[in-house]
Amino acid sequence: MLTIALSKGRIFDETLPLLQAAGIHVTENPETSRKLILPTTDADTRIVIVRASDVPTYVQYGGADLGIAGQDVLLEHGGDGLYQPIDLGIARCRMSVATRKDFDYAQAVRQGARIRVASKYVTTAREHFAAKGVHVDIVKLYGSMELAPLVGLADAIVDLVSSGGTLRANDLVEVETIMSISARLIVNQAALKLKLQRLAPLLAAFEQASTTS
Repeated sequence: MLTIALSKGRIFDETLPLLQAAGIHVTENPETSRKLILPTTDADTRIVIVRASDVPTYVQYGGADLGIAGQDVLLEHGGDGLYQPIDLGIARCRMSVATRKDFDYAQAVRQGARIRVASKYVTTAREHFAAKGVHVDIVKLYGSMELAPLVGLADAIVDLVSSGGTLRANDLVEVETIMSISARLIVNQAALKLKLQRLAPLLAAFEQASTTS
């Protein structure tokens, strides 16, 4: 049995065509089903639905043989115990710094300065500002990131940006792009050895589908 860990939402939706290209069709919709383990048309393959931030953990410790996770999640997780063979090129967005429109970001990030940043991407934010020689105080939040600068909780936020519509709606501006983000296929290293015969055609189909999509 192969177990694939996925999260609901954009990654799940954009993974479906890749699975279908590999001959695997998910038979239930996670948005309407209460099941956390979804069957597929392949009797030897099942999908487990977990939080996006938990996908690497399930794969690392063998709760799933493979999964799909955003690069943002993998950077925070560290990638230990994971084989990352394919950048699937789906769920594209960017990791960016945003502030209020009236905030002087250039002055705030001068060498040796100190800035307070709200983010759930603590490792990424800390490494980004450390590379600039800027001291950073991280306020860890899990949601409503855009609120932090508006109420004085932080000077800036580090968060994922797609269209930028949420920033604009809250009078924030994107002042710096840290990196481009996409989703990657991750594989448990033990499963890669023990289930290679079963995994190989699936990995090949994913790679082919991702390069032609």
